[in-house]
Amino acid sequence: MNPRVEHLLLVDDERHILALLRDYLSQAGYRISTASHAAQARELLRQGDVDLLILDLMLPGEDGLSLCRDLRASGAAPLPVLMLSARGEEADRILGLEMGADDYLSKPFAPRELLARVRAVLRRSQMLPPNLRPQRPARELCFGDWRLDTVGRQLLDGQGTLVPLTGAEYRLLQVLLERPQCVLNRDQLLSLTQGRDADPFDRSIDLLISRLRRRLREDSREPRYIKTVRSEGYVFCMEVRSLAAPAPR
Repeated sequence: MNPRVEHLLLVDDERHILALLRDYLSQAGYRISTASHAAQARELLRQGDVDLLILDLMLPGEDGLSLCRDLRASGAAPLPVLMLSARGEEADRILGLEMGADDYLSKPFAPRELLARVRAVLRRSQMLPPNLRPQRPARELCFGDWRLDTVGRQLLDGQGTLVPLTGAEYRLLQVLLERPQCVLNRDQLLSLTQGRDADPFDRSIDLLISRLRRRLREDSREPRYIKTVRSEGYVFCMEVRSLAAPAPR
C-alpha cells in the first residue's frame, strides 16, 4: 500500500504566486489544492482531507484572519494554519497568531523557507507524544466553579458571567484543561498553542500564564489551578470534568 500523500490547501488571490507555490510544493511530494478567495477555500475545506492550510492574510472580500478565526471557533479537529502576508509588521504577526495561526511568514519569501515552515508545522502537529494529545473532543470543560465552552470559546464563572479571553489565553487554557495533572514545559506549551519552538529568551508563555491566572482570579502566591513546577514548567492541578461533544450524524 502506498503511503498517504499529505494534502496542502493554498489560499492566495495572486495567481502567479499560487502557480509558483503549487509547482514547488508538488515537486516536494505534497498533494496541492488552491483557492483564490475565502468562499472557495471553505468549500474545499468542507470536503475534508486537508492536512495544512497555507493562508494569505489579505484576500478579496473575507480576509484570511476571519477565515482562520472561524476555523478555530468551529469546534472541529484542529487544522494547522500557516499564514502569509505582504505586511511584515509585528502587530500583524501577533494578530495572526491570536486568531489561531500556527506560524506566520512575511512576503516576499524564498520557496525553500516556506517548505521548511510547512515541514516544521506538519511535524509538530503529527509528532506530539500521545500523553499530550486530548483523548476526545469536549463541548464543555468544567473545573471548580468554572466552565470553558469549547464551541463558543467562552469562559464562564460560577454565576454564568462571561469572562473575556484573548485567542492566546483561550488556547493556553484549553491545552491545560485537556491535560490535567500533566507537567508541561515552555517548549511543549508553545508547540501546543502556537505551533512553534521557544527561543532561550522567550517568556511569552510566562506572561500568558500570569494573565490567565488573573482571569481565573487566582492568588498569585498560592494558585489553586495553575501551579509552577520549578525548573520544569506548569501543571493544571485541579480535576477537570468534560462534557463530550455529540457524535456527528
